[in-house]
Amino acid sequence: MIKNLCKKTAFFIITGLLFTVLLSGCGKPGSQGSSDQPSGHPNIQFEMENGDKMTFELYPEYAPETVNNFVSLAKSGFYNGLTFHRIIKGFMIQGGDPKGDGSGGSDKDIKGEFSSNGFTQNTLNHTKGIISMARSGDPNSASSQFFIMDGPAANLDGEYAAFGKLISGEETLDKIASTPVKANPNARGEVSLPTEKVVIKAVTILEK
Repeated sequence: MIKNLCKKTAFFIITGLLFTVLLSGCGKPGSQGSSDQPSGHPNIQFEMENGDKMTFELYPEYAPETVNNFVSLAKSGFYNGLTFHRIIKGFMIQGGDPKGDGSGGSDKDIKGEFSSNGFTQNTLNHTKGIISMARSGDPNSASSQFFIMDGPAANLDGEYAAFGKLISGEETLDKIASTPVKANPNARGEVSLPTEKVVIKAVTILEK
């Protein structure tokens, strides 16, 4: 899901699947970019509270404003101490909400960089390991919430701003996706609420 129930309940608007609730693929890197956005392919690392890690390569040539926003939030320490508040094994894990319930975000929304919003240069597909931005029904409502794919979901392609992919730490993704969950009152009873906190200790930009 993506954002949406209160002002910002980031849950995916997923059609098909049984997750048709307002809640909110690894393509090859392209070549287009913007001079005022991060250059090259920044690498970011998630370190979990238990010491597990995941590293992602980001693609500003596909989603420049999205990458710039995520990198800025990470550098500011915004994500440190937040949780993965929504988990659906085989589909995705979602985090980045300072409220921890899917209704929060940062103080800025960004343009939705995906084809159904007129942004055709983003051709990344939502396959396992892809990181993408959560949003509400408003295509330009992405803020800080993101989701990481634990399986393919072609119906999200062109509807959400995918902006990077997992390059190491798949075992960490698998472990998080296997966290026990229960019915989520913030998502119309969807079974996605972790029964234990899955805490992000820090998100950092790695030096190359």
